[in-house]
Amino acid sequence: MTTRLTSAAALPDTVQRPAYRREAHGPGIVHIGLGAFHKAHQAVYTDDALAASAGDWRIIGVSLRSTAPAEELTPQDGLYTILERSSGGTRARVIGSLAAALSLRTDRAAVLAALRAPTTRIVSLTVTEKGYGIDRRTGGVNPEHPAIAADLANPDAPTGVAGLLVWALKARRAAGIAPFSVLCCDNLPENGAMVRALLADFARRAAPELVDHIETEVAFPATMVDRITPARGPETLQLAEDLTGFQDAAAVETEAFHQWVIEDRFPSGRPDWAAGGALFVEDVRPFEEMKLRMLNGAHSMLAYTGFLAGHKYVRDVMADAALAPLVRRHLAAAAATLDPLPGVDFAAYAEDLAQRFANPHLAHETYQIAMDGSEKMPQRVFAPALDALRRGQSLDAFAFATAAWMRYTLGRRDDGHAYDLRDPLGAALQRDPAPETAVALIAHLNSLPGLIPEALQTNAVWQSSVETALNTMLRNGM
Repeated sequence: MTTRLTSAAALPDTVQRPAYRREAHGPGIVHIGLGAFHKAHQAVYTDDALAASAGDWRIIGVSLRSTAPAEELTPQDGLYTILERSSGGTRARVIGSLAAALSLRTDRAAVLAALRAPTTRIVSLTVTEKGYGIDRRTGGVNPEHPAIAADLANPDAPTGVAGLLVWALKARRAAGIAPFSVLCCDNLPENGAMVRALLADFARRAAPELVDHIETEVAFPATMVDRITPARGPETLQLAEDLTGFQDAAAVETEAFHQWVIEDRFPSGRPDWAAGGALFVEDVRPFEEMKLRMLNGAHSMLAYTGFLAGHKYVRDVMADAALAPLVRRHLAAAAATLDPLPGVDFAAYAEDLAQRFANPHLAHETYQIAMDGSEKMPQRVFAPALDALRRGQSLDAFAFATAAWMRYTLGRRDDGHAYDLRDPLGAALQRDPAPETAVALIAHLNSLPGLIPEALQTNAVWQSSVETALNTMLRNGM
């Protein structure tokens, strides 16, 4: 029987291992959202930073709801395998930057202690767009979001990210401990400023004395993150065992490519993430827009069309002679809405993205990407559509992506097979009875407050383009 991974000492020479003594480095980061992406991205950069420049920067990982990450990682002393998959093959690496894995549900006291600890200088976040409870119309909290509502009602026992961070900042201030830097790593526009506004608004309602402290004394560096990380399957765990010789319940697979662009604003210090290739800049917004509009926008478009066309994986979409050109069209249209970025060739970036999407070794499910569309479409598709409108550019690619998303919200394939939207606005998106025509479906989705910009709704060219594409999808099937 294969032994479980608990030490890096006995790994084969073909597996990269931590190039530092883990016990010599204390924790300095609390990460909220201990999922596959964090393990494939920020934790890897931190592993590189520790190897290059040492420091007390190991990570205490926290899951807000699920206990699975802690149950997988704790018996392995925080060690796990990352499988980097490319056209050249698969490379296994064991990461040692996690000092502990906790669940707020079962380890509340330990989580709160970590957030209060003077040694915690950064709290990083990957909780997905829907996890924050942001009202996109105001930039503040959405009082109807379950975690926001619960934490406003009981701010001394927080369960959501906004309530938890405001509670921790309040506790640190009362104890005379400097605030930590809040590092959002989710796909949100101007994510640092957005999280600052969220926490300030939450504090305005639950701890008014903290608002000025949050707005003026807490750092919220913005970031852009990029690494395609599919959901893990049984094959992932088996491949990790084959390559390492150990059972690893926490293994993740990802592509070889990775990118991290960060605004360098860390008053209490930071790891040497540049050792892993991170780029520190004054303003991350141009990089963020490029990634949201090109990679994420094309991803959403291909996910809705691909899933409804019967393609399980992104790589299958890119092998479809009808769909692959539409992906490239979307990439080009998104690039055209961007201002020039020194040192970046948008056409080359688009070609790199197309090749990454086509990676035959990555089993990235279209259904996984399609979830939470109401949270993703505004920045991925509607924002570049508005810029295209202002610039007098073609709206066709964005209208097509929007029509595909609208078709997806019906919750049934062309053959009638039903699926769960997995969207925080799922109930609102799916009217009963379902709209049977393109005009009715567009009218219903346009009526949802704060979702589709009014400037698009009132533009005749946009409406006609969406209606034409949606009519074809409904009449002929995807």
